[in-house]
Amino acid sequence: MPIATGFVPPPYPFDRLGPIAEIAKAHVGGMVDLSIGTPCDPAPASVVEALSHKETINGYPNSVGSPAFRSAAATWMARKYDITIDPEVIGACIGTKEFVATTPHYLHLRHPERDIVLYPEISYPTYEMGAQLAGLRAVTVPLASDGSLAVESISKDDAARALCIWSNSPSNPTGHLDDLRAVALWARAHDTIALSDECYAEFVWDDQDARHLATPTMISAGVDNVVVVHSLSKRSNAAGIRAGFFAGDPEIVGYLREVRKHAGLMVPGPVQAAAIAAWSDQEHVDAQREIYGARLARLSQLIQDTYDVPVTRPQGGFYLWLRGPDNVDGWEFARRLATDLGVLCSPGDFYGAASADWVRLAVVQPDAAFDLIESRAKTLVGAR
Repeated sequence: MPIATGFVPPPYPFDRLGPIAEIAKAHVGGMVDLSIGTPCDPAPASVVEALSHKETINGYPNSVGSPAFRSAAATWMARKYDITIDPEVIGACIGTKEFVATTPHYLHLRHPERDIVLYPEISYPTYEMGAQLAGLRAVTVPLASDGSLAVESISKDDAARALCIWSNSPSNPTGHLDDLRAVALWARAHDTIALSDECYAEFVWDDQDARHLATPTMISAGVDNVVVVHSLSKRSNAAGIRAGFFAGDPEIVGYLREVRKHAGLMVPGPVQAAAIAAWSDQEHVDAQREIYGARLARLSQLIQDTYDVPVTRPQGGFYLWLRGPDNVDGWEFARRLATDLGVLCSPGDFYGAASADWVRLAVVQPDAAFDLIESRAKTLVGAR
């Protein structure tokens, strides 16, 4: 067979952690994996029960989401944001990562004259990969000192060719909040599409951020040229069922709903039933907020006490984003965390070259795991 000369997928970022994981696993008690944001806490009982509804199994599920699914999503938006969204401008997606990875391709089919995908210079790697899978040019947007997208820095040439611009607020990995209104206005001014990934929206810690209070979702700035995407993975500890939705500009959402039908993209029927239960319940989310808030505070203090480095609580999300001590790069600090504490984290270059000196730690392990980290940290500090 001829040697491939086209697209070759890069190594999946977390697959590169094998050697460091082996260091962490050597500790008595094993590794504490804080590398991937996989929730460990239980999903609501109502969600688990809904998965067994036999009437949702036989027929093909509605690609855009059943009327009940879309109504539940719209009701959640109204309850959380005091915004009225027509269920007809909502579509289901099979977890939001799938949506992030495929949407640039579908949009480019509609706008072949546009060939640039803009995304934050420090961000979830699938924004860049979605552009690459569509054969498009991925262009980073610098971040301002407050972590928001510096849209004014985008060149005229790139703006003229921009198919879409991604915002992620609260950000993975930094936890910063974006100026969602500014991004929406920039997209309209340049006749491009603002895609707002808001999957950590339920976990905002800095309630004093004036931008967030004014525009907690990009739809607050109006739906023209805007599509927002929301997920149950983090909100409801339901990453395994793969369910989310997108909503916004009627024309864009309508187009995506139709093209996704042809691609055979359907959230399974039992999952749609479970999603309805999840979007309808806020009590479990409020309880999870308390859990993540306590874990962030605890791990922040542990890292500060052990390495004498400043750790800033994020404005949102459930990740700590920090530089290591002694000017080491992210990979070296990741090795040190594995060696000292048995902790596996994500080196910053997973999220872009601009963050090579940083690491991300996800507070997604149970309290017993943090007890283990604390005991190791005390031993380490005591031996110094």
